[in-house]
Amino acid sequence: MSAAAGTMTAEPPVAVPADRVPLSRVFAFLAMVFGMFMAILDIQIVSASLAEIQAGLSASADEISWVQTSYLIAEVIMIPLSGLLSRALSTRVIFTASCAGFTLMSLMCAMSGSITEMIIWRTLQGFLGGAMIPTVFATAFTAFPPSKRAVISPMIGMVATLAPTIGPTVGGYLTDLFSWHWLFLINVPAGIIVCLMVWRLVDFDRPEPALLKRFDWIGLAGMAIFLGCLEFVLEEGPSKDWFQDHLVLLCAVLCVTGAVVFFWRAFTQDVPIVDLTAFGNRNFWSGCLASFICGIGLYGLTYLYPVYLSRVRGFSALMIGETMFLTGIVMFISAPIVGRLSRSMDLRLMMACGFILFAAGTWQASFITKDWTFGELIIPQVLRGSALMLCMVPINNLSLGTMPPARMKNAAGLYNLTRNLGGAVGLALINTLMNNRTDLHLQRLRDSVAWGRTTAEETLAALTQQYQSLGSDAELAAIKQMAAMVRREAFVMALGDVFLALTALFLMMLLLIPLMRRPQAAGAAGAH
Repeated sequence: MSAAAGTMTAEPPVAVPADRVPLSRVFAFLAMVFGMFMAILDIQIVSASLAEIQAGLSASADEISWVQTSYLIAEVIMIPLSGLLSRALSTRVIFTASCAGFTLMSLMCAMSGSITEMIIWRTLQGFLGGAMIPTVFATAFTAFPPSKRAVISPMIGMVATLAPTIGPTVGGYLTDLFSWHWLFLINVPAGIIVCLMVWRLVDFDRPEPALLKRFDWIGLAGMAIFLGCLEFVLEEGPSKDWFQDHLVLLCAVLCVTGAVVFFWRAFTQDVPIVDLTAFGNRNFWSGCLASFICGIGLYGLTYLYPVYLSRVRGFSALMIGETMFLTGIVMFISAPIVGRLSRSMDLRLMMACGFILFAAGTWQASFITKDWTFGELIIPQVLRGSALMLCMVPINNLSLGTMPPARMKNAAGLYNLTRNLGGAVGLALINTLMNNRTDLHLQRLRDSVAWGRTTAEETLAALTQQYQSLGSDAELAAIKQMAAMVRREAFVMALGDVFLALTALFLMMLLLIPLMRRPQAAGAAGAH
Protein backbone atom coordinates (compact mmCIF):
# COMPACT_ATOMS: atom_id res chain seq x y z
CA MET A 1 0.00 0.00 0.00
CA SER A 2 2.79 2.34 0.97
CA ALA A 3 4.59 1.47 -2.24
CA ALA A 4 1.51 2.28 -4.19
CA ALA A 5 1.16 5.56 -2.36
CA GLY A 6 4.77 6.35 -3.04
CA THR A 7 4.20 5.67 -6.70
CA MET A 8 1.21 7.94 -6.77
CA THR A 9 2.97 10.82 -4.98
CA ALA A 10 6.21 10.63 -7.00
CA GLU A 11 6.94 13.80 -8.94
CA PRO A 12 6.74 13.50 -12.72
CA PRO A 13 10.05 13.70 -14.63
CA VAL A 14 11.09 17.20 -15.66
CA ALA A 15 10.54 17.68 -19.39
CA VAL A 16 13.55 19.02 -21.25
CA PRO A 17 12.56 21.45 -24.04
CA ALA A 18 13.32 20.01 -27.47
CA ASP A 19 14.93 23.26 -28.58
CA ARG A 20 17.10 23.75 -25.51
CA VAL A 21 20.71 24.55 -26.44
CA PRO A 22 23.56 23.57 -24.09
CA LEU A 23 25.48 26.54 -22.69
CA SER A 24 28.76 25.07 -23.93
CA ARG A 25 27.44 25.14 -27.48
CA VAL A 26 26.48 28.79 -27.12
CA PHE A 27 29.99 29.73 -25.91
CA ALA A 28 31.56 27.64 -28.68
CA PHE A 29 29.47 29.40 -31.32
CA LEU A 30 30.25 32.85 -29.89
CA ALA A 31 33.96 32.03 -30.14
CA MET A 32 33.48 31.00 -33.78
CA VAL A 33 31.55 34.19 -34.53
CA PHE A 34 34.39 36.27 -33.09
CA GLY A 35 36.86 34.38 -35.27
CA MET A 36 34.71 35.14 -38.33
CA PHE A 37 34.61 38.78 -37.26
CA MET A 38 38.43 38.92 -37.27
CA ALA A 39 38.65 37.32 -40.73
CA ILE A 40 36.12 39.73 -42.28
CA LEU A 41 37.49 42.76 -40.42
CA ASP A 42 40.95 42.18 -41.90
CA ILE A 43 39.59 42.74 -45.42
CA GLN A 44 39.09 46.45 -44.73
CA ILE A 45 41.19 47.14 -41.63
CA VAL A 46 44.25 48.03 -43.75
CA SER A 47 42.37 50.28 -46.20
CA ALA A 48 42.70 53.43 -44.07
CA SER A 49 46.38 52.79 -43.29
CA LEU A 50 47.89 51.83 -46.66
CA ALA A 51 49.93 55.05 -46.79
CA GLU A 52 51.56 54.25 -43.43
CA ILE A 53 52.27 50.64 -44.47
CA GLN A 54 53.70 51.89 -47.77
CA ALA A 55 56.05 54.23 -45.96
CA GLY A 56 57.05 51.60 -43.41
CA LEU A 57 57.89 48.98 -46.06
CA SER A 58 59.25 51.40 -48.71
CA ALA A 59 56.72 50.12 -51.22
CA SER A 60 55.61 51.73 -54.48
CA ALA A 61 52.05 52.90 -55.14
CA ASP A 62 51.43 49.87 -57.40
CA GLU A 63 52.81 47.41 -54.86
CA ILE A 64 50.90 48.61 -51.82
CA SER A 65 47.49 47.82 -53.33
CA TRP A 66 48.46 44.14 -53.21
CA VAL A 67 48.30 44.22 -49.40
CA GLN A 68 44.53 44.17 -49.86
CA THR A 69 44.22 42.43 -53.22
CA SER A 70 46.31 39.38 -52.21
CA TYR A 71 44.11 38.80 -49.16
CA LEU A 72 40.90 38.99 -51.20
CA ILE A 73 42.15 36.64 -53.93
CA ALA A 74 43.27 33.99 -51.44
CA GLU A 75 40.12 34.26 -49.31
CA VAL A 76 37.77 33.90 -52.26
CA ILE A 77 39.48 30.59 -53.18
CA MET A 78 39.18 29.11 -49.69
CA ILE A 79 35.54 30.05 -49.04
CA PRO A 80 33.95 27.52 -51.46
CA LEU A 81 36.63 24.91 -50.67
CA SER A 82 35.80 25.05 -46.95
CA GLY A 83 32.59 23.03 -47.40
CA LEU A 84 34.44 19.87 -48.49
CA LEU A 85 37.21 20.36 -45.92
CA SER A 86 34.69 20.86 -43.12
CA ARG A 87 32.91 17.62 -44.01
CA ALA A 88 36.18 15.71 -44.28
CA LEU A 89 37.89 17.07 -41.15
CA SER A 90 34.90 18.19 -38.98
CA THR A 91 33.91 21.68 -37.89
CA ARG A 92 36.18 21.52 -34.86
CA VAL A 93 39.35 20.68 -36.78
CA ILE A 94 38.83 22.93 -39.81
CA PHE A 95 37.87 25.98 -37.73
CA THR A 96 40.70 25.56 -35.23
CA ALA A 97 43.25 25.03 -38.02
CA SER A 98 41.89 28.00 -39.94
CA CYS A 99 41.99 30.30 -36.91
CA ALA A 100 45.48 29.11 -35.90
CA GLY A 101 46.83 29.71 -39.42
CA PHE A 102 45.16 33.12 -39.58
CA THR A 103 46.65 34.09 -36.20
CA LEU A 104 50.15 32.94 -37.13
CA MET A 105 50.04 34.78 -40.46
CA SER A 106 48.82 37.93 -38.65
CA LEU A 107 51.97 37.79 -36.52
CA MET A 108 54.10 37.30 -39.63
CA CYS A 109 52.44 40.29 -41.32
CA ALA A 110 53.32 42.49 -38.35
CA MET A 111 56.94 41.31 -38.56
CA SER A 112 57.26 41.91 -42.32
CA GLY A 113 60.35 43.82 -43.35
CA SER A 114 59.54 44.23 -47.04
CA ILE A 115 56.50 44.51 -49.28
CA THR A 116 57.25 41.06 -50.75
CA GLU A 117 57.07 39.44 -47.32
CA MET A 118 53.88 41.33 -46.51
CA ILE A 119 52.15 40.14 -49.71
CA ILE A 120 53.16 36.51 -49.06
CA TRP A 121 51.88 36.56 -45.46
CA ARG A 122 48.69 38.43 -46.42
CA THR A 123 47.96 35.83 -49.09
CA LEU A 124 48.36 33.01 -46.59
CA GLN A 125 46.37 34.94 -44.00
CA GLY A 126 43.43 35.31 -46.37
CA PHE A 127 43.58 31.70 -47.56
CA LEU A 128 43.89 30.09 -44.12
CA GLY A 129 41.38 32.40 -42.45
CA GLY A 130 38.80 32.15 -45.23
CA ALA A 131 37.39 28.86 -43.90
CA MET A 132 36.10 30.50 -40.73
CA ILE A 133 33.42 32.56 -42.49
CA PRO A 134 31.28 29.87 -44.19
CA THR A 135 31.84 27.44 -41.29
CA VAL A 136 30.05 29.83 -38.95
CA PHE A 137 27.10 30.17 -41.33
CA ALA A 138 26.80 26.40 -41.69
CA THR A 139 27.00 25.90 -37.92
CA ALA A 140 24.26 28.48 -37.32
CA PHE A 141 21.82 26.40 -39.37
CA THR A 142 22.89 22.90 -38.29
CA ALA A 143 23.87 23.17 -34.62
CA PHE A 144 20.84 25.22 -33.54
CA PRO A 145 17.09 24.52 -33.88
CA PRO A 146 14.98 26.74 -36.15
CA SER A 147 13.38 28.39 -33.09
CA LYS A 148 16.74 30.06 -32.32
CA ARG A 149 17.23 31.57 -35.78
CA ALA A 150 15.61 34.85 -34.73
CA VAL A 151 18.66 35.35 -32.48
CA ILE A 152 21.40 33.53 -34.41
CA SER A 153 20.74 34.91 -37.88
CA PRO A 154 20.82 38.62 -36.87
CA MET A 155 24.05 37.92 -34.99
CA ILE A 156 25.94 36.47 -37.94
CA GLY A 157 24.32 38.96 -40.31
CA MET A 158 25.47 41.86 -38.15
CA VAL A 159 29.02 40.50 -37.90
CA ALA A 160 29.25 39.83 -41.66
CA THR A 161 28.20 43.40 -42.47
CA LEU A 162 29.52 45.30 -39.45
CA ALA A 163 33.11 44.03 -39.73
CA PRO A 164 33.85 45.52 -43.19
CA THR A 165 31.92 48.68 -42.29
CA ILE A 166 33.97 49.50 -39.19
CA GLY A 167 37.22 48.10 -40.59
CA PRO A 168 38.55 51.51 -41.73
CA THR A 169 37.56 53.03 -38.37
CA VAL A 170 39.37 50.38 -36.31
CA GLY A 171 42.39 50.54 -38.61
CA GLY A 172 42.54 54.32 -38.42
CA TYR A 173 42.44 54.34 -34.62
CA LEU A 174 45.07 51.60 -34.22
CA THR A 175 47.48 53.26 -36.65
CA ASP A 176 46.92 56.70 -35.13
CA LEU A 177 47.39 55.54 -31.52
CA PHE A 178 50.16 52.97 -32.05
CA SER A 179 51.49 51.96 -35.49
CA TRP A 180 50.36 49.97 -38.53
CA HIS A 181 51.87 46.81 -37.01
CA TRP A 182 48.96 46.70 -34.55
CA LEU A 183 46.52 46.16 -37.43
CA PHE A 184 47.82 42.58 -37.33
CA LEU A 185 49.13 42.18 -33.77
CA ILE A 186 45.63 42.76 -32.38
CA ASN A 187 44.60 39.42 -33.92
CA VAL A 188 47.19 37.39 -32.04
CA PRO A 189 45.82 37.24 -28.46
CA ALA A 190 42.23 37.10 -29.69
CA GLY A 191 43.09 34.32 -32.16
CA ILE A 192 44.78 32.21 -29.48
CA ILE A 193 41.73 32.47 -27.21
CA VAL A 194 39.36 31.54 -30.06
CA CYS A 195 41.50 28.52 -31.00
CA LEU A 196 41.51 27.21 -27.44
CA MET A 197 37.77 27.70 -26.95
CA VAL A 198 36.80 26.09 -30.27
CA TRP A 199 39.09 23.09 -29.75
CA ARG A 200 37.74 22.61 -26.24
CA LEU A 201 34.02 23.24 -26.78
CA VAL A 202 33.09 22.45 -30.40
CA ASP A 203 31.69 18.97 -30.98
CA PHE A 204 28.99 19.52 -33.58
CA ASP A 205 29.75 16.77 -36.09
CA ARG A 206 32.01 13.87 -37.03
CA PRO A 207 34.70 13.89 -39.75
CA GLU A 208 34.43 11.95 -43.00
CA PRO A 209 38.12 11.37 -43.85
CA ALA A 210 37.18 9.08 -46.75
CA LEU A 211 36.34 12.23 -48.76
CA LEU A 212 40.02 13.17 -48.85
CA LYS A 213 40.94 9.93 -50.61
CA ARG A 214 39.01 11.13 -53.65
CA PHE A 215 40.14 14.75 -53.45
CA ASP A 216 39.90 16.37 -56.89
CA TRP A 217 43.21 18.19 -57.30
CA ILE A 218 42.46 19.11 -60.92
CA GLY A 219 39.17 20.65 -59.86
CA LEU A 220 40.95 22.58 -57.11
CA ALA A 221 43.50 23.94 -59.58
CA GLY A 222 40.73 24.96 -61.97
CA MET A 223 38.77 26.69 -59.19
CA ALA A 224 41.87 28.49 -57.87
CA ILE A 225 42.79 29.80 -61.34
CA PHE A 226 39.17 30.71 -62.11
CA LEU A 227 38.39 32.61 -58.89
CA GLY A 228 41.89 34.01 -58.33
CA CYS A 229 42.16 35.45 -61.84
CA LEU A 230 38.57 36.69 -61.72
CA GLU A 231 39.30 38.60 -58.51
CA PHE A 232 42.49 40.05 -60.02
CA VAL A 233 40.70 41.19 -63.20
CA LEU A 234 37.94 42.83 -61.16
CA GLU A 235 40.42 44.53 -58.81
CA GLU A 236 42.91 45.77 -61.42
CA GLY A 237 40.72 46.17 -64.51
CA PRO A 238 39.17 49.59 -63.79
CA SER A 239 42.52 51.28 -63.07
CA LYS A 240 44.32 49.70 -66.06
CA ASP A 241 41.70 50.25 -68.77
CA TRP A 242 40.63 46.59 -68.60
CA PHE A 243 41.85 44.47 -71.50
CA GLN A 244 44.18 47.17 -72.83
CA ASP A 245 46.59 45.95 -70.15
CA HIS A 246 48.40 42.73 -71.12
CA LEU A 247 48.41 41.25 -67.61
CA VAL A 248 44.68 41.86 -67.13
CA LEU A 249 44.00 40.29 -70.54
CA LEU A 250 46.15 37.26 -69.69
CA CYS A 251 44.35 36.77 -66.38
CA ALA A 252 40.98 37.04 -68.14
CA VAL A 253 42.00 34.24 -70.52
CA LEU A 254 43.23 32.13 -67.59
CA CYS A 255 39.99 32.86 -65.74
CA VAL A 256 37.89 31.47 -68.59
CA THR A 257 40.18 28.43 -68.93
CA GLY A 258 40.04 27.76 -65.19
CA ALA A 259 36.24 28.13 -65.21
CA VAL A 260 35.90 25.52 -67.97
CA VAL A 261 38.07 23.05 -66.03
CA PHE A 262 36.30 23.76 -62.74
CA PHE A 263 32.75 23.35 -64.05
CA TRP A 264 33.70 20.24 -66.05
CA ARG A 265 35.10 18.57 -62.93
CA ALA A 266 32.22 19.82 -60.76
CA PHE A 267 29.65 18.05 -62.97
CA THR A 268 31.62 14.87 -63.69
CA GLN A 269 33.29 13.92 -60.38
CA ASP A 270 31.65 11.78 -57.68
CA VAL A 271 33.13 14.03 -54.97
CA PRO A 272 33.66 17.46 -56.60
CA ILE A 273 35.55 20.26 -54.92
CA VAL A 274 32.29 22.22 -54.79
CA ASP A 275 28.86 20.62 -55.12
CA LEU A 276 26.90 22.95 -57.40
CA THR A 277 23.64 20.98 -57.12
CA ALA A 278 22.63 23.34 -54.29
CA PHE A 279 21.67 25.83 -57.01
CA GLY A 280 18.80 23.52 -57.91
CA ASN A 281 17.01 24.93 -54.85
CA ARG A 282 15.03 27.98 -55.96
CA ASN A 283 15.41 29.81 -52.67
CA PHE A 284 19.13 29.16 -52.65
CA TRP A 285 19.98 30.49 -56.11
CA SER A 286 17.66 33.49 -55.75
CA GLY A 287 19.05 34.13 -52.25
CA CYS A 288 22.60 33.96 -53.62
CA LEU A 289 21.68 36.54 -56.25
CA ALA A 290 20.20 38.76 -53.53
CA SER A 291 23.40 38.23 -51.48
CA PHE A 292 25.43 39.23 -54.56
CA ILE A 293 23.53 42.53 -54.85
CA CYS A 294 23.75 43.03 -51.08
CA GLY A 295 27.52 42.60 -51.41
CA ILE A 296 27.56 45.48 -53.90
CA GLY A 297 25.73 47.65 -51.37
CA LEU A 298 27.98 46.57 -48.50
CA TYR A 299 31.41 46.88 -50.11
CA GLY A 300 30.54 49.45 -52.77
CA LEU A 301 29.19 52.06 -50.36
CA THR A 302 31.94 51.32 -47.84
CA TYR A 303 34.28 52.35 -50.67
CA LEU A 304 32.38 55.33 -52.14
CA TYR A 305 31.85 57.43 -49.03
CA PRO A 306 35.53 57.33 -47.90
CA VAL A 307 36.66 58.16 -51.46
CA TYR A 308 34.45 61.25 -51.44
CA LEU A 309 35.47 62.31 -47.93
CA SER A 310 39.16 61.88 -48.77
CA ARG A 311 39.39 63.33 -52.28
CA VAL A 312 36.79 66.09 -52.03
CA ARG A 313 36.57 67.01 -48.34
CA GLY A 314 40.20 66.24 -47.47
CA PHE A 315 39.35 64.14 -44.40
CA SER A 316 42.08 62.14 -42.69
CA ALA A 317 41.78 58.37 -42.24
CA LEU A 318 40.70 58.83 -38.63
CA MET A 319 38.05 61.44 -39.53
CA ILE A 320 36.69 59.17 -42.27
CA GLY A 321 36.48 56.27 -39.83
CA GLU A 322 34.60 58.39 -37.30
CA THR A 323 32.16 59.55 -39.97
CA MET A 324 31.51 56.02 -41.26
CA PHE A 325 31.07 54.63 -37.75
CA LEU A 326 27.47 55.88 -37.74
CA THR A 327 26.45 53.03 -40.06
CA GLY A 328 27.88 50.51 -37.59
CA ILE A 329 25.93 52.06 -34.70
CA VAL A 330 22.69 51.85 -36.68
CA MET A 331 23.35 48.21 -37.56
CA PHE A 332 24.05 47.35 -33.93
CA ILE A 333 20.76 48.97 -32.83
CA SER A 334 18.81 47.41 -35.70
CA ALA A 335 19.96 43.81 -35.14
CA PRO A 336 17.67 42.89 -32.20
CA ILE A 337 14.74 44.73 -33.79
CA VAL A 338 15.18 42.85 -37.06
CA GLY A 339 15.55 39.57 -35.15
CA ARG A 340 12.22 40.14 -33.41
CA LEU A 341 10.54 41.11 -36.69
CA SER A 342 11.80 37.91 -38.37
CA ARG A 343 9.64 35.84 -36.00
CA SER A 344 6.36 37.39 -37.11
CA MET A 345 6.96 39.14 -40.43
CA ASP A 346 7.20 37.55 -43.88
CA LEU A 347 10.94 37.37 -44.61
CA ARG A 348 10.35 38.29 -48.23
CA LEU A 349 8.58 41.49 -47.18
CA MET A 350 11.48 42.29 -44.82
CA MET A 351 13.95 41.87 -47.66
CA ALA A 352 11.84 44.12 -49.90
CA CYS A 353 11.87 46.81 -47.20
CA GLY A 354 15.64 46.45 -46.95
CA PHE A 355 16.26 47.00 -50.66
CA ILE A 356 13.81 49.92 -50.68
CA LEU A 357 15.80 51.55 -47.87
CA PHE A 358 19.02 50.86 -49.78
CA ALA A 359 17.51 52.61 -52.81
CA ALA A 360 16.24 55.53 -50.71
CA GLY A 361 19.71 56.08 -49.23
CA THR A 362 21.55 56.00 -52.56
CA TRP A 363 18.85 58.13 -54.23
CA GLN A 364 19.36 60.85 -51.62
CA ALA A 365 23.14 60.51 -51.97
CA SER A 366 22.79 61.11 -55.72
CA PHE A 367 22.26 64.81 -54.92
CA ILE A 368 25.75 65.01 -53.40
CA THR A 369 27.75 68.22 -53.75
CA LYS A 370 31.27 69.28 -52.85
CA ASP A 371 29.99 70.80 -49.60
CA TRP A 372 28.52 67.64 -48.08
CA THR A 373 29.99 66.64 -44.75
CA PHE A 374 28.94 64.53 -41.72
CA GLY A 375 25.54 66.24 -41.34
CA GLU A 376 24.45 65.62 -44.93
CA LEU A 377 25.61 61.99 -44.77
CA ILE A 378 23.60 61.12 -41.64
CA ILE A 379 20.38 60.04 -43.36
CA PRO A 380 22.08 58.05 -46.18
CA GLN A 381 24.19 56.23 -43.57
CA VAL A 382 21.21 55.54 -41.29
CA LEU A 383 19.24 54.17 -44.24
CA ARG A 384 22.19 52.03 -45.31
CA GLY A 385 22.76 50.59 -41.83
CA SER A 386 19.14 49.59 -41.34
CA ALA A 387 18.89 48.32 -44.93
CA LEU A 388 21.87 45.99 -44.46
CA MET A 389 20.25 44.28 -41.49
CA LEU A 390 16.80 44.13 -43.10
CA CYS A 391 18.39 42.46 -46.14
CA MET A 392 20.99 40.16 -44.60
CA VAL A 393 18.83 38.43 -41.98
CA PRO A 394 15.99 37.35 -44.31
CA ILE A 395 18.43 36.49 -47.11
CA ASN A 396 20.34 34.21 -44.72
CA ASN A 397 17.17 32.47 -43.58
CA LEU A 398 15.56 32.20 -47.01
CA SER A 399 18.73 30.89 -48.68
CA LEU A 400 20.14 28.51 -46.06
CA GLY A 401 17.01 27.86 -44.01
CA THR A 402 15.57 25.59 -46.70
CA MET A 403 18.73 23.54 -47.30
CA PRO A 404 18.99 19.99 -45.88
CA PRO A 405 21.64 19.65 -43.14
CA ALA A 406 23.77 17.25 -45.22
CA ARG A 407 24.28 19.95 -47.87
CA MET A 408 24.55 22.92 -45.53
CA LYS A 409 28.36 23.18 -45.30
CA ASN A 410 28.81 23.24 -49.06
CA ALA A 411 25.88 25.64 -49.52
CA ALA A 412 27.28 28.03 -46.89
CA GLY A 413 30.55 28.27 -48.82
CA LEU A 414 28.78 29.08 -52.08
CA TYR A 415 26.49 31.57 -50.36
CA ASN A 416 29.37 33.52 -48.80
CA LEU A 417 31.29 33.39 -52.08
CA THR A 418 28.46 35.20 -53.88
CA ARG A 419 28.53 38.05 -51.36
CA ASN A 420 32.29 38.50 -51.76
CA LEU A 421 32.05 38.31 -55.55
CA GLY A 422 29.22 40.84 -55.42
CA GLY A 423 31.56 43.21 -53.64
CA ALA A 424 34.36 42.59 -56.16
CA VAL A 425 32.11 42.96 -59.22
CA GLY A 426 30.40 45.98 -57.66
CA LEU A 427 33.68 47.79 -57.02
CA ALA A 428 34.86 47.07 -60.56
CA LEU A 429 31.63 48.40 -62.08
CA ILE A 430 31.58 51.40 -59.73
CA ASN A 431 35.14 52.40 -60.60
CA THR A 432 34.56 51.90 -64.33
CA LEU A 433 31.34 53.94 -64.29
CA MET A 434 32.94 56.62 -62.13
CA ASN A 435 35.92 56.96 -64.49
CA ASN A 436 33.72 57.13 -67.58
CA ARG A 437 31.26 59.62 -66.09
CA THR A 438 34.08 61.78 -64.71
CA ASP A 439 35.58 62.03 -68.21
CA LEU A 440 32.16 62.91 -69.65
CA HIS A 441 31.42 65.62 -67.07
CA LEU A 442 34.97 66.93 -67.36
CA GLN A 443 34.50 67.47 -71.08
CA ARG A 444 31.19 69.24 -70.56
CA LEU A 445 32.58 71.46 -67.80
CA ARG A 446 35.62 72.38 -69.90
CA ASP A 447 33.24 73.74 -72.52
CA SER A 448 31.67 75.89 -69.78
CA VAL A 449 34.97 77.41 -68.67
CA ALA A 450 36.38 78.09 -72.12
CA TRP A 451 37.77 81.52 -72.98
CA GLY A 452 34.98 83.97 -73.72
CA ARG A 453 32.68 82.71 -70.96
CA THR A 454 31.98 85.65 -68.66
CA THR A 455 31.63 83.59 -65.46
CA ALA A 456 34.82 81.65 -66.16
CA GLU A 457 36.83 84.79 -66.87
CA GLU A 458 35.52 86.49 -63.72
CA THR A 459 36.45 83.43 -61.61
CA LEU A 460 39.91 83.31 -63.17
CA ALA A 461 40.42 87.01 -62.49
CA ALA A 462 39.41 86.56 -58.83
CA LEU A 463 41.79 83.64 -58.42
CA THR A 464 44.61 85.58 -60.06
CA GLN A 465 44.01 88.38 -57.58
CA GLN A 466 44.40 85.88 -54.71
CA TYR A 467 47.78 84.76 -56.03
CA GLN A 468 49.18 88.26 -56.58
CA SER A 469 51.97 87.52 -54.10
CA LEU A 470 53.42 85.05 -56.63
CA GLY A 471 54.08 87.83 -59.09
CA SER A 472 54.34 86.65 -62.72
CA ASP A 473 53.25 83.15 -61.73
CA ALA A 474 49.91 84.34 -60.35
CA GLU A 475 47.94 83.65 -63.55
CA LEU A 476 49.47 80.18 -63.96
CA ALA A 477 48.60 79.32 -60.34
CA ALA A 478 45.06 80.60 -60.90
CA ILE A 479 44.65 78.43 -64.01
CA LYS A 480 45.86 75.37 -62.10
CA GLN A 481 43.45 76.11 -59.26
CA MET A 482 40.56 76.52 -61.68
CA ALA A 483 41.44 73.24 -63.42
CA ALA A 484 41.44 71.48 -60.04
CA MET A 485 38.00 72.95 -59.29
CA VAL A 486 36.68 71.66 -62.60
CA ARG A 487 38.08 68.16 -61.95
CA ARG A 488 36.56 68.15 -58.47
CA GLU A 489 33.13 69.15 -59.79
CA ALA A 490 33.30 66.48 -62.50
CA PHE A 491 34.21 63.86 -59.91
CA VAL A 492 31.34 64.85 -57.60
CA MET A 493 28.86 64.77 -60.49
CA ALA A 494 30.15 61.30 -61.43
CA LEU A 495 29.58 60.15 -57.83
CA GLY A 496 25.99 61.31 -58.11
CA ASP A 497 25.57 59.25 -61.28
CA VAL A 498 26.99 56.16 -59.54
CA PHE A 499 24.59 56.57 -56.63
CA LEU A 500 21.71 56.89 -59.08
CA ALA A 501 22.76 53.70 -60.87
CA LEU A 502 22.89 51.85 -57.53
CA THR A 503 19.38 53.10 -56.77
CA ALA A 504 18.09 51.52 -59.98
CA LEU A 505 19.93 48.27 -59.18
CA PHE A 506 18.41 47.98 -55.70
CA LEU A 507 14.91 48.68 -57.02
CA MET A 508 15.36 46.01 -59.70
CA MET A 509 16.02 43.48 -56.93
CA LEU A 510 12.38 43.80 -55.90
CA LEU A 511 11.46 41.81 -59.03
CA LEU A 512 13.35 38.79 -57.65
CA ILE A 513 11.48 38.55 -54.35
CA PRO A 514 8.25 36.92 -55.67
CA LEU A 515 10.37 33.98 -56.91
CA MET A 516 11.35 33.03 -53.36
CA ARG A 517 9.32 30.62 -51.24
CA ARG A 518 8.61 31.22 -47.59
CA PRO A 519 10.60 28.68 -45.50
CA GLN A 520 8.84 26.32 -43.13
CA ALA A 521 8.54 27.56 -39.56
CA ALA A 522 9.97 24.36 -38.12
CA GLY A 523 12.44 21.70 -39.06
CA ALA A 524 15.28 19.60 -37.88
CA ALA A 525 18.28 21.26 -36.56
CA GLY A 526 20.49 18.86 -38.32
CA ALA A 527 22.96 16.27 -37.35
CA HIS A 528 25.27 17.13 -34.53
